[in-house]
Amino acid sequence: MEVVTIEGRTFSYVCERFMEFAKRIESLCSTHTQKVENWLDSQEVCLLLGFSKRTLQYYRSNGRLSYSQIGSKIYYKFAYYKRIIADSETLNQSPKQTMPYEKN
Repeated sequence: MEVVTIEGRTFSYVCERFMEFAKRIESLCSTHTQKVENWLDSQEVCLLLGFSKRTLQYYRSNGRLSYSQIGSKIYYKFAYYKRIIADSETLNQSPKQTMPYEKN
């Protein structure tokens, strides 16, 4: 094992810089954590609303539900989820009953 000796002043400087770096990382992590919490993926929305993936796709296609896509993964703002619940309560229906069904 190799022992490296440095001056106390240099060691203090390195420690200060490391603490600044650690604080910056904590700040960035807390900022991005808050943003992630405001978004739901398709599976979470389906579970919360009782929708199938196809119903969710139908809502996206007809412009009833805004979304963002990163690669192949689709995300919805939590506010959109709340809007669907409010709309379904206005109609006095459960979220599953808000989509009309057609016979072929």
